[in-house]
Amino acid sequence: MEELKRSVAEFSTEREWEPFHSLKNLAMSIAIESGELMEHFQWTAGDDAQASLEDPGRRKAVEEELADVAIYVLQFANRGDIDLASAIRRKMRINAEKYPVERSRGNSRKYDAR
Repeated sequence: MEELKRSVAEFSTEREWEPFHSLKNLAMSIAIESGELMEHFQWTAGDDAQASLEDPGRRKAVEEELADVAIYVLQFANRGDIDLASAIRRKMRINAEKYPVERSRGNSRKYDAR
């Protein structure tokens, strides 16, 4: 994770993009790129969406949009001085408590575990 964060930071620094990368702008960019990723699956059924990735051209386009989302997430973590790996581990522990296996297995309904 740190290697990717460094790579993204170097790319941005080389282009002197830091003044444009406020937390607000980066958060918006994450949402925008997520929308572009979603666009590839608009109007498709769940199984059709999975099958669509078998087309090499479509898969490449989806991978690029997903990479854009991840790059902006890493830039946000850099700008906000967030240890993303620790934040993910912490959130996974919270999710494990919130969605215990015995109540969540095979069930997509959201519930309040508290």
